[in-house]
Amino acid sequence: MESHDETGCQAPEGPILCINNCGFFGSAATMNMCSKCHKDIILKQQQAQLAASSIESIVNGNSSGNGKEPVVAVAVDVQSAPVEVKIISTEPSSAASSKPSEMKPKEGPSRCTSCRKRVGLTGFGCRCGNLFCAIHRYSDKHDCPFDYRNAARDAIAKANPVVKAEKLDKI
Repeated sequence: MESHDETGCQAPEGPILCINNCGFFGSAATMNMCSKCHKDIILKQQQAQLAASSIESIVNGNSSGNGKEPVVAVAVDVQSAPVEVKIISTEPSSAASSKPSEMKPKEGPSRCTSCRKRVGLTGFGCRCGNLFCAIHRYSDKHDCPFDYRNAARDAIAKANPVVKAEKLDKI
């Protein structure tokens, strides 16, 4: 005990519990909080500061938003409470009324083009662009207008270009 008095170092009396009563041990470096609680408090402070600066920039009319502003850490007591967010549209009302017309109307169940049988997820798409059931999936079963012969010829022609050597001049 005398050696502690001589050096001026004192051992803590006991472990310090987190001030948020989460059950973990805190430290003086983290304001008597455990590391998780301390991290959560710092995150909330940064979010509050970011929200305050964005509101300030909106109010002042600064729309630069380049993110080059210096970040200053300030200790703020933030209490977590549900925040109600309201979105205010700055577009004219005529533009807002045109958006619903751009939405696709709800389509019915997918059906076979030939027999109108419901196919759901098991439908087969053909190269002609239609959807067919298992019975009509082959081109000869649904009178497909797609020209497979010319499509195959074009694919082979692209894959195998004609290679000819230049003619040599005779001496």
